[in-house]
Amino acid sequence: MESAPEQPRNIGRAVLLAVLCTTIGGLSAAATRPEIKGWYAELTKPWFNPPNWIFGPVWCMIYIWMALAASAAWENWAARRTFFVILPVNALWSLLFFGLHRPDLALLDVLAYLALLVVWISQLWPQHRGYAQLQLIHLLWVSFATTLNASIWWLNK
Repeated sequence: MESAPEQPRNIGRAVLLAVLCTTIGGLSAAATRPEIKGWYAELTKPWFNPPNWIFGPVWCMIYIWMALAASAAWENWAARRTFFVILPVNALWSLLFFGLHRPDLALLDVLAYLALLVVWISQLWPQHRGYAQLQLIHLLWVSFATTLNASIWWLNK
């Protein structure tokens, strides 16, 4: 059985990265929130669409896990670079889907996000396996979100 992820060596860096991640999440929510009861409510959604309230807590947890992984792997330049590419790709999705009402473009964005997550996990795996495993949960959630995005696009094209 794999042990829990090691503690980040620099707690201050982990906290700053957590603030960065959750701030980006908050900005994404700002684009999302006004559309939930308007445009998004009018869309046809698949049977497996979860309740709206679930997304905030799940993403908050994912952002914290991302920050911890990025902090632990800070000395790995490739993993750090990938982390900083993932953040704007993540934020872009909300702007495309909710801000521009373009599930088609958001689907392209989330596919890129999935690819970046696979790269990041592979970069974390050799030295930070526990954090990489947390990102596997992230990957599963984004895979689900991709299926949801694709279904919404298909049902509303």
